[in-house]
Amino acid sequence: MASGRIGKDFSPMFDLAKLRDALVGSGADYWLFCNFHHRDPLSDRILELSPSTTNSRWWFYFVPATGEPLRLVHGVEAGALDSLPGSLLRYDSRAALEAALARFKGKRVGVQWSETVSAISTLDHGMARLLESAGIVLVPADTLVQRLSGRIDAAGIASHEKAAANLYEIVRRVWARIDDRFRRRERLTELEAQGWILGLFEEMGMETDHPPIVGAGVHTNDPHFAPDRAVDRAFVEGDIVQLDLWAKLKAPAAVYADISWLGVFGSSVPEKALAPFDALIAARDGAVSFISAASEGGRRLSGAEVDAHVRNGLIAAGYAGALRHRTGHGIDLEVHGSGANLDSVEFPDHRELIDGACFSVEPGLYFEDFGLRTEIDVYMKDGRPLVSGGKPQAAFLLCGRP
Repeated sequence: MASGRIGKDFSPMFDLAKLRDALVGSGADYWLFCNFHHRDPLSDRILELSPSTTNSRWWFYFVPATGEPLRLVHGVEAGALDSLPGSLLRYDSRAALEAALARFKGKRVGVQWSETVSAISTLDHGMARLLESAGIVLVPADTLVQRLSGRIDAAGIASHEKAAANLYEIVRRVWARIDDRFRRRERLTELEAQGWILGLFEEMGMETDHPPIVGAGVHTNDPHFAPDRAVDRAFVEGDIVQLDLWAKLKAPAAVYADISWLGVFGSSVPEKALAPFDALIAARDGAVSFISAASEGGRRLSGAEVDAHVRNGLIAAGYAGALRHRTGHGIDLEVHGSGANLDSVEFPDHRELIDGACFSVEPGLYFEDFGLRTEIDVYMKDGRPLVSGGKPQAAFLLCGRP
């Protein structure tokens, strides 16, 4: 086992200070990043390591709250962490690795593991057991990740606001085309409408990780329905239509926006949808009011508290059997980001909605032959929840009206 120091060749883009800031007050002595075959894309992204490099041996990067980081690498891939600052320690056997890890015996170390926040829980059980056998106390890094990458700064807010405004405009333009087809009595399918959205993404310089949801009729009762050539329904007069679209600008460090709107391929709303739609609008807007009232009282709510508030309201309104998913998810460089989710039942998220937190608010109700979901994005700034993009939907989009 050999050691050495490299101090001049690390990336000038890497910001060690931000990692240290995340550790302050966290209760962890170190934040550990480690990877094997790039199984943890979050660590690669945070450390600005290319996912295309060879990673056939475990590497470890220990970042302390104060002091110099340690790069622990296998001799076969000794340069794996050359882009990062810190002292260098090489191992070439299991025994040597165990001896190196024993340096951290008794230390509280944040790792990419969480019982409830699956998005950051990438540490495998075998490595967790090895670390614990070295006497290391493992601390979930969900709060660390939130502090570092689960909140957006001023540039991120601007990027997110632009993306959200674009999505609102895309909904307006796509619905105008849907309305035109209805007036002309011309055939329209879910896949064709989805293609319109994707074309507008390209026109507006946006990108997405998955095509948008366009569901009509019974397909709206599937929260993750996606049309394809095998399942592509033609719109029928009277169909409820669900549009769910998410995208970000084609720019470095761009932040996603994610919205859902509801319409009817017709000139009037089916009676069955009126009451649940009103309940969803009240629940969605009530979530923002709930956060705002708590903030004005000097209290930060957790994602779980907001979800419970929304869920309890919908249950009280008689819709317990129509609930299928959480109220919202964190948003940042990924559409399902690293920050707090509005979730009290699936994977309860007790992280607070801190300044810079960006998240969706998207309550949904699903019945046998139709479903409804309305979605807005919110970010926290100066302790206040701000809705991005424009005026949220308050009524169904309709066709054939004057």
